[in-house]
Formats: sequence, C-alpha cells, structure tokens
Amino acid sequence: MKHSEFSWKSPSKHQIYAQSWYPENKTPKAILLLIHGLGEHSARYQHLAGFFTHHGIAIISCDRIGHGKSEGKRGHVKRYEYVFDDITKLHSEATRKHPSVPVFLYGHSMGGGIVIDYLLNKKHTGLKGVIATSPLLEPAFKPPAFLLFIGKIMRSIYPKFTQDNQLDTNLISKDKLAVEAYNNDPLVHGKITSELALGMLESGENSLKYTGKVNLPLLLLHGDKDGITSHIATEKFAKQVQGDVSLKLWEGGYHELHNDPDKLDFMEHIYQWILKKL
Repeated sequence: MKHSEFSWKSPSKHQIYAQSWYPENKTPKAILLLIHGLGEHSARYQHLAGFFTHHGIAIISCDRIGHGKSEGKRGHVKRYEYVFDDITKLHSEATRKHPSVPVFLYGHSMGGGIVIDYLLNKKHTGLKGVIATSPLLEPAFKPPAFLLFIGKIMRSIYPKFTQDNQLDTNLISKDKLAVEAYNNDPLVHGKITSELALGMLESGENSLKYTGKVNLPLLLLHGDKDGITSHIATEKFAKQVQGDVSLKLWEGGYHELHNDPDKLDFMEHIYQWILKKL
C-alpha cells in the first residue's frame, strides 16, 4: 500500500497531523474517512488499512487535536463542535484526489459517537454511508458522580481542567498483546478535559433522543462484552431510528473489535457491507 502524510490548521490554530493509505498503482473503489477514539491515534489502524487497501479501498485519517502527533493540550478541544472539522478536512482531501470515488465515514468509540452525531445533525453531501464501531452513545460503566460534578463546575470557569479518562485498558481487547501494545504506546494517553468529556456525553445523549430517519446507510458494530461503551445503547439507537440501518452485535466481542482475535472476520463484515452499498 502507498502511505502519505499531510496536515492542516485546526479552528483553534493547532497543527493537525493526518495520513492516508492507498492501494498501490490503482484507483480505489472507495475511500474510508477514519475518526479514531479517545486517547489514541490514527497509526493504531495501520493493520486495518492494510486489509482494506488489499481489497482496493483507501483510508484517510488524522490524529484529532490533543491526540497522537497533532498539537494541542492532551484530551482537549476548545469547543466540542470543532471535532467535526476533521471530517470536513478529510473529506476535502478525498475528493481532491479522487472526486468520483465513493466516500464512507468510519468512526470508532468516541469517533463512532462523532460520526453518528455528524450524520444526524450536519450536512454530509457526497458521503455514501457511515460506519460506527463500538460508538460512544453511552458509557458501559457509570462515570463517578463526583468527577462529573467537578467537570461541570470547571467547564464554565476552566474548560481545560484535566482528569483521568477512567479507562480500564484490560477491556480494550481479548488479545492481551493488543492490550500490552496499547499500554506501551507513547502516543496513547489517558487524559480528558471538562469540555471534551461533557461534550461527548451530551452528544451521545442527544443521539439517543433521536427517533427520526437517517438519510445515509448506517452500519453499527458492537461487541456484547464491551466494558467501555454500551452495546445496549447502540441497540436502542438502532431500533428507534428509521432508514437503512444495519446492526451487528459481535458475540463475546470487546471494545476494539478490530484488535480482537477474530478481527479479520470483523473487517470482512465491513468490507462486504461496503460492497453492497457500492
């Protein structure tokens, strides 16, 4: 596969690192815009890029502000609305390089919550479909009430106030090597600020209130043993919205289905869904 890097300035004037993976020497049949989860970064999806480029599908992604190689305070965004800027920029890059190739939006965890929010509330002209894996519509655990209380107070007076994201990394994957790699990754962090934490929780709450129609094909994938984001909330959302919505609950699956032992089956499921939508 062919790899390249690029960057842009965020609305808050921070440098955002981005990268793409394309099939060698041929025009892709589709392009995925990938939005990663909280505390991680785009390079953790290189193996997923290897799978999809082998099947003729390109991936373009970035490290969200405050994550990975991008600038910004770790785990912070000045205004929650700015999370959608990454999608706009990645989409522009895809259409600049291949204006006639179908584009799909793919988000994992917090990124899954972001792409659902984007689908429900933003203009998304030119997209072919949306894929949300283990989306953060609701945490699988109850956030400590005291931390939420402090976060709400600090959001109004100092939104950069930082707390630990309370993530139990053992729940990332059933593959212990994947958990070890996550724990030892110098670009992974466990930080979140009041603005980002409350923004993402409010986003999930608002999405779960939606009962109208989604006007793009939507694929939802969630492990039924996910201890980080709630698969029950994803089921609820899938049942109450109208339109072309497909839900696949992965039996025994943990949070990062793309890093679980049966990850190839997971990727194949997404690939076959994309082929049907093409």
